[in-house]
Amino acid sequence: MKRVVVALLMAAMVISLTACGKNAGQGGNTASDTSEREQSAVPIGESGTEPARPETGDTPEPSEDAAVTGMDSTDAADSQDVPEEEGGKVLVAYFSATGTTKGVAESIAENMEADIYEIVPQEPYTDADLDWHDDSSRSTIEMNDRSCRPEINGAVEGMEQYDIVFIGYPIWWGEAPRIVSTFMESYSFDGKTLIPFCTSSSSGLGSSGKNLEELTDGAQWMEGMRFGGGASEADVKAWIEGLNL
Repeated sequence: MKRVVVALLMAAMVISLTACGKNAGQGGNTASDTSEREQSAVPIGESGTEPARPETGDTPEPSEDAAVTGMDSTDAADSQDVPEEEGGKVLVAYFSATGTTKGVAESIAENMEADIYEIVPQEPYTDADLDWHDDSSRSTIEMNDRSCRPEINGAVEGMEQYDIVFIGYPIWWGEAPRIVSTFMESYSFDGKTLIPFCTSSSSGLGSSGKNLEELTDGAQWMEGMRFGGGASEADVKAWIEGLNL
């Protein structure tokens, strides 16, 4: 009987030792699994095994306007409509002792839509002054003196605004009257276009335009025109159109 009890006790001890060994093996596997899980939780970009995220401040993409138009802000500003500059203003300045040159000047101003200015002497000319047969008449004395500069009553306001100036006068002794020289020396015509015209019953323009040109600096002179006493509106218009201004 005692032998049977001892055998049962020994069998129970063997079963108990076998169960402890299995539990010890399972505990080691759990620790190993935990270590692997901790290693796999390393943040991306710090382990060196994955590419890092790009830093902030990278070059931005082109704006929509730049991508579509292909121009920067300066080009865009330049592409805006710019109002066209107004055409240069025109002045018709003239001296007329008897009214013949006045008629031509008014016709030119009308065709050119120009301003008009009459060169008026401070001391008006009388019929006796204009008597070219009289060697002692005022006009004869003035034309024999190249330095004579008769005074003008009044002045052109804002001469700088005009780009084209017509200069009109009668022919006296083959020249422009000296009062026209006074006018030419009273203003700066630098950068302007000057066009002489004259009236005469027989004489041509002659050297009158060239002599006036010598009184100016920096102006562009065009070839002038002589009109007879019976010049018509059509004559003036035809000449204006031929200038191609």
